[in-house]
Amino acid sequence: MKPEAFTIRVYGVLTDEVKGVLVSDEQEQGRRFTKFPGGGLELGEGTKDCLRREWREELGQEISVTDHLYTTDFFQPSAFHADRQVISIYYFVQALSDAAVKTSIVPFDFSSSNEVSQSFRWIEWNRFTEDALTLPIDKIVATMILEKRRRR
Repeated sequence: MKPEAFTIRVYGVLTDEVKGVLVSDEQEQGRRFTKFPGGGLELGEGTKDCLRREWREELGQEISVTDHLYTTDFFQPSAFHADRQVISIYYFVQALSDAAVKTSIVPFDFSSSNEVSQSFRWIEWNRFTEDALTLPIDKIVATMILEKRRRR
């Protein structure tokens, strides 16, 4: 089936030498998945503005958007909407303030049993692999992050 629309998603990669990599564990439409924090680009919004807005909405945290990491360079159908193609843009970010929400090291550490739930988790470097993430583009980005870390 040929897609009828694009969905543009913008994600942030926040890393810490001790804590590891911050991810978002989510539950929606009867599925659980782990992804990088971020969300959908709105009309009239720039990609960096989108990421700062999403981060404020989800984590209550101010960030600085630093280096561009990756933009999808292949066809990826949406996991949630069969008629859409997903284009994802990833940036490294730096925290300018503490998160206003709890972060955990426990997967899917939801504070409620709602149909739609979200929690944030640090994955330590020695446990961070592409298999820690659910979405295909995120897996590619995880490999890129690890390769960049190895080269340092």
